[in-house]
Amino acid sequence: MSRFCGAVAAGVLFALLGPMQAFCAEPVGQATLIRTEVTGETGPLVVRSPVHRDERIRTSKSGLGQFIFKDGTKLAVGAGSTVVIDKFVYDDSASVKRLSIKAAKGTFRWISGNSASSAYSIVTPAGTIGVRGTAFDFYVGPNGTTAIVLLNGAASFCGPGGCRQLRQQCDCVIATRGGRMTDPSKVDRRTLQTLSNPRALPFLSGDQQLSGALGGIRTSCGLASLRQDRQDRPQPQQQQERPAPQAPQQAPQAPQQTPQQAQQQAPDTPDPPDKPDKPDKPDHHHDRDHHGRDHHDRDHRGHDGDDNDHDRDGRRGREGRSGNY
Repeated sequence: MSRFCGAVAAGVLFALLGPMQAFCAEPVGQATLIRTEVTGETGPLVVRSPVHRDERIRTSKSGLGQFIFKDGTKLAVGAGSTVVIDKFVYDDSASVKRLSIKAAKGTFRWISGNSASSAYSIVTPAGTIGVRGTAFDFYVGPNGTTAIVLLNGAASFCGPGGCRQLRQQCDCVIATRGGRMTDPSKVDRRTLQTLSNPRALPFLSGDQQLSGALGGIRTSCGLASLRQDRQDRPQPQQQQERPAPQAPQQAPQAPQQTPQQAQQQAPDTPDPPDKPDKPDKPDHHHDRDHHGRDHHDRDHRGHDGDDNDHDRDGRRGREGRSGNY
């Protein structure tokens, strides 16, 4: 039982101290710039933190790390990247026999150091980049698709589909994990569209700024305007805050009228013609006879009913005595 407990304790101690002992060996390089968050095998890295062979380096979604190796080789590791220092074999104090890194994903910039070109190799999921005394940027997508852009010198890219040579500044080759590979052509906006990532080459577009020799390369291969274009575009939040388009104005409706107002505003119509008056029917009991004379002034025999008729005008007196003729 005691032997078992001793073995378990030794195993735990080895598990805890083993990685620390491995990375307590002589370092192969160190960090020269750290932004946001960059981690190694033993935790977060800071400026002048050593890096070791077989160490895995990761950056956060906004992280950036710059490193320099013993032979003067410089490596920038952009946001959201993972890389392993795979092999580092010393030649002497100024150069190495072998320096190999494995780039799993992300964005990178490489500048060769003092070692022979044949000493360098960069392994990606789609193939291997061969260095010829060179500076270049490269990108490894989540699906393994790899793009390399030559900045100066010369480089090659070899994969299942063969090899391509990059000899002109800003030459670009894109290769997939399945073996498809483009011929070298000048990098442009279509390159980022092919990679389905507008920030696939952040050191050329200016999305991330490098310092020192890594940032001293003046060419942007025409991609520096991409960042400005994105800044000039309206942001989604600003678009949402815009007022909604107004509906087209409708023709004003006439105010509703009351029946009285409608009747007053209706066009005048001619009044119907007056009907002719009907002649009065004879009425024997009317106060006037057919000749317009008062009925009560005369009796039915034509004689005056009152002696005062003699005082009236002569004509009417004579008419009253019509019975004497």
